[in-house]
Order: sequence, then structure tokens, then C-alpha cells
Amino acid sequence: MDHLLELANTALGVNYQIWVLLDRLDVAFAETHDLERNALRALFRVYLDLAGFKQIKLKIFLRSDIWNRIVEGGFREASHITRVAVLEWTSAALLNLVIKRLLKNQSLVDEFKLDRQAVLGNFSAQNDLFYRFFPAQVEQGKNKPKTFDWMVSRCADATGKTAPRELIHLLIMIREQEIARLERGEPLPGGDHLFDRPVFKVALPAVSEARLVQNLYAEYPDLKPLLAKLNGQKTEQTAESLAAIWGLKGDQTVRVADQLCDVGFFERRQVGNQGTYWVPFLFRDALHMSQGMADES
Repeated sequence: MDHLLELANTALGVNYQIWVLLDRLDVAFAETHDLERNALRALFRVYLDLAGFKQIKLKIFLRSDIWNRIVEGGFREASHITRVAVLEWTSAALLNLVIKRLLKNQSLVDEFKLDRQAVLGNFSAQNDLFYRFFPAQVEQGKNKPKTFDWMVSRCADATGKTAPRELIHLLIMIREQEIARLERGEPLPGGDHLFDRPVFKVALPAVSEARLVQNLYAEYPDLKPLLAKLNGQKTEQTAESLAAIWGLKGDQTVRVADQLCDVGFFERRQVGNQGTYWVPFLFRDALHMSQGMADES
């Protein structure tokens, strides 16, 4: 194999370079985490073996949480992997993504005579365009967030990160709810708005259900029974209240709760001198959880 790679590298010469892109590795070895860890460690060893070839390059796309699982318990080769770029989805990047998708809608562009290049070349114009078509707030009030901030916060997991997948899913469900409104004969939103305020909250449970079932349940089936026991519970729990809900001993409870923090379900918080575990908005609807602190008794 090494000889074949040398021949290929030489044949490409200096004018051609091949990139082999590897993506969706989170589902490639989904049977068990041990299989995933072993397979992906082997892949990164191959990546390092190919580093000597100038014309053949592996480009590996991997979620941060999966990388953390690979290096858990030690992975000597990780220190040799230096060419790394972390993709961060900031609020500004997410807004830009939404506007790019909006400007792909030719009917909107024609109806409102939108200049794609002018909008995409000016971030302030992108923000203005968003609020031309969306209401200023989902929940009205002086201290309530603006609509886009509300959407980003509702799609964030306990790490505080919002993935484009959840935001796009929320927008799709908002559109479906608005269409349902119009089909029932309800009034059009005011001005140039495409969506009425009530549809935003109604759209959120579908996103919550998808993230819980398709992500957490699918990737961590051993945690599913314990997560299911949180159905109908409060959104802020202590180690003692979780022990009572799960029927586990103290050290077991903390170990499971910490694992749920690692996968983005729980956020660690401090209330006075007591540590708590807080559930973000993203998972609340799917588990019918209610705002507030759990009763430890």
C-alpha cells in the first residue's frame, strides 16, 4: 500500500493535489462508542502516515464531542495532529446563513426587489432584512430578547452552542405553522412580516423532540431510560433530586449527571453553595419539563 501511494504521489507531480474528504463520521461507526473510538483512532493514524505525501491529503470533519471521546483515556498520536481548524457558529454567522437561504427564494427576491449582492456585502443590511420579514420579538417586553436571539437561545444545548441544523429545523417548522395558520383563514401578519409571533413557540417542540430522539437517544441509548425519567420534572435539579428520580446512589448519580453535561444535556450551575444541573430550552418541550428548582424530597 505504501508503495502504491508513493507511485500515486509521484504521478500527480507538482501540478495536481488530491484531497480525500471524510465527513459524517458520527454515523459511520454508530454501533458502540468502543468501535467508534477504535475505528477513528485508526483513521487518524492513517492521516499521520499520509502526512509525508505532498500531493495526497486527507481532510477529516469531526464533531468536537467525538474527538473528545477519541482522546479520552489517552491517544499519543493526537499531539502530532497540528493542522486543526475549529468551526464555530457565532450568532452573526448563523444570521448570515439564514439570510443566504432567504435570498435563495426567488419569489421573495422578485417581490421585494432585493439586491442579493448588496445585502450579502453589508452585515447591517442582513440584520435589517431579517427584521423586515420577522417580528421584532417573540415574547413582547422591555427585557425580552429580540427574535433572532430568542431563536438562537432556544436552539442551544447546554454548552451554549447552537448548531445550524437545529436553527434550520426551527425555521422549517415556523414556516409550516404559518402555512397552517393561513390555511385556517387566520389573518396575515402585519407589514412585510412573513410570520406571526405565536407560530415561533408552537414550532419549537418538534425541534426539541428531534434533538432528543435523533441525537441523544440514538447516540447514547444507555442514557435513554434515565432521560425518560426526567419527563415532567423541573428544569433545575440537584444531585439529591436526581438520585431520587433515578433510584441511584450518590456517586452513580453524579457520574451519570456529569456524562449528561458532557453530551450537552445538563449545564452545571451554582446556586449559593449548592451545585445544580440545569436543562436548556432545547430539551424541555420533548420531556415536558417545567421551569423551576426540583424538590429534593
